[in-house]
Amino acid sequence: MIRDVLKMGDPRLLQVSTPVVRFGTPELEALLQDMQDTMASLNGAGLAAPQIGVPLRVVIFGVGRNPRYPDAEEVPYTVLCNPELTPLDGAMEDGWEGCLSVPGMRGLVPRHLRLRYSGYDQHGARIEREVDNFHARVVQHECDHLDGILYPMRITDMRQFGFTEQLFPGEDIADD
Repeated sequence: MIRDVLKMGDPRLLQVSTPVVRFGTPELEALLQDMQDTMASLNGAGLAAPQIGVPLRVVIFGVGRNPRYPDAEEVPYTVLCNPELTPLDGAMEDGWEGCLSVPGMRGLVPRHLRLRYSGYDQHGARIEREVDNFHARVVQHECDHLDGILYPMRITDMRQFGFTEQLFPGEDIADD
């Protein structure tokens, strides 16, 4: 079922989410299906449970060949519960981000270039990956939602934040 995505200003987006304690449940499967349906309907690269009003430490993400992300490498579809992120070094990179909870806007956000993430899939199986570039950016963006952080909070130069059509006139750019 496609759910409404909360927008910046909703206090629920600022809460720290609680860990998943039971895996493989019908409730978790239903949540994941709703998240997947919602993300797909909006052509998003990822979605965090808090964005649909569920304060659980669950994110999904994945990008195949997508005309709305023409320069992005593919990111495998992933369900990640109770994620932990560890930067692999101090290298940072600025990149343009958007968000389904901040529709119509983009900002230049510094993120770790390389990191290791770990957590669990919906069945409780351990996941651990080392990633870089766009994959690392997507994971950091989605996991920030679990701690009540929206990407504008990470922008270091507010002159690099604005409406998509003003920053990138004539381009078809996704929000998330």
